[in-house]
Amino acid sequence: MERLEKYKFYIIYGISILFILFNCYLIAHERFWGLLAPLAIVLLLMYIFSLDKLILLITFLTPLAVNYKNHELGVGISLPTEPLMAGVLVLFILRIFMDGGYNRKILNHPVTIAIIANLVWLFITVITSEIPFVSIKFMLARLWFVVPFFFMGVIIFRKYKNIKLFLWLYAIPLGAIIIYTLSNHAMLGFDKPSSNMVMKPFYNDHTAYGAILAMFIPIFLGFSFNRQFTKRYRMISLGILTVMVIGIIFSYSRAAWISVFFGAVSYLLIYFRIKFKYILSGVLVLAGLFYLFQFQLIDKLEKNKQDSSTDFMEHIQSISNISSDASNLERINRWNCAIRLFNERPVFGWGPGTYQFVYAPFQRSKEKTIISTNAGDMGNAHSEYIGPLSESGVLGMLTFIAIMIAVLYTGLRVYKHAKNPQTKFMSLVIVIALITYFTHGLLNNFLDTDKASVPFWGFIGIIVALDVFLKDKTKEEVDKEDNVVEKKE
Repeated sequence: MERLEKYKFYIIYGISILFILFNCYLIAHERFWGLLAPLAIVLLLMYIFSLDKLILLITFLTPLAVNYKNHELGVGISLPTEPLMAGVLVLFILRIFMDGGYNRKILNHPVTIAIIANLVWLFITVITSEIPFVSIKFMLARLWFVVPFFFMGVIIFRKYKNIKLFLWLYAIPLGAIIIYTLSNHAMLGFDKPSSNMVMKPFYNDHTAYGAILAMFIPIFLGFSFNRQFTKRYRMISLGILTVMVIGIIFSYSRAAWISVFFGAVSYLLIYFRIKFKYILSGVLVLAGLFYLFQFQLIDKLEKNKQDSSTDFMEHIQSISNISSDASNLERINRWNCAIRLFNERPVFGWGPGTYQFVYAPFQRSKEKTIISTNAGDMGNAHSEYIGPLSESGVLGMLTFIAIMIAVLYTGLRVYKHAKNPQTKFMSLVIVIALITYFTHGLLNNFLDTDKASVPFWGFIGIIVALDVFLKDKTKEEVDKEDNVVEKKE
């Protein structure tokens, strides 16, 4: 045994010396890629032995990732996160074949069934796509978002401590990005025009940036004021929350502000236990009133000439400006194009991810704005509902709505029936966070990016994990399991 330990000592030092000599040779010839070898080895070991830690590492890197685009091939990829996610996807598929399946409790869950139905239909519409190459890339990206953060995520989140770790690992670098953005914005006087680019290269524009902040504000609001956490924990959370609130204010993203408002309204409805039949009745009444007075309302909205502005009250007033605000008018232009695309191909659509490449001929000259383009380089349909309708037909939209309904129903059921306050609290804040994105999805769509997909699918994974593994456990049982894991690690 002693001789074996001695040989191990010589082997380690021998490999280290060879590595140093090899890198000295490469550096002498101005080749520096050898320095990445230790990182590659660490990542390889994580893929083999600690896939859960690798997924948490990807979570931490996501806010810091930058998008690389190859204009000749017409494709883009987020580095370093998407290649790492692709590796997790491949390993997950291999493990499914080697282990002979996946956890049946998770597989039979309504949320999982809805997600699988959506993925299956997307695959069918890839086959019928107008631009197969684009749709294949879209489908692969959707898989490497969903597999690590939902299918693998549910397994990771069966431990309550991993849920909190996931949230903090995304929030800490996000906080750094907010400070970076505010610093850039301050140098430009916090003016409205520059708010669209001060977060680059980490976020493409202020709407994507604002959507993520809106998702995390309910969570850290909960962390800041829930007394089940220590005072120190609440103070640190309050600091992060303050940074996020300042960030979302100066994002000038009206869609983000609207989604936070709807998140707050949803919290009040849940807190005061307003029955669903009353909520549904209220929605139907409002819909009926809109239908009856639609012409009067549209006429009123068209009289609003307030454009987006640095003044916050004027900026809020511009939300309903559909007569002169270029951003609002362009969004309506994109929606109209999506409806026309759907009317042309209502069953299979034009193919996942193809909207921005095919919508140009469906624009009408009277609907185009000063920011309209035919180049397909200024975003997509600006809706998580109408976008799939045009790209994957009616089932593309309905299966996404099915995911939304299944998630919200599950989350609210967990909140109502959970045996311990930890699970009740977490289900509530995650449901509110997802409601902000479902609301935001009426006006924009970002699930083709890692920035939004990591928290979105991760939050859905948390809801399912709470339902399957944690809902029926007491606080003592949850704490005991977390402590056992910590000791093993």
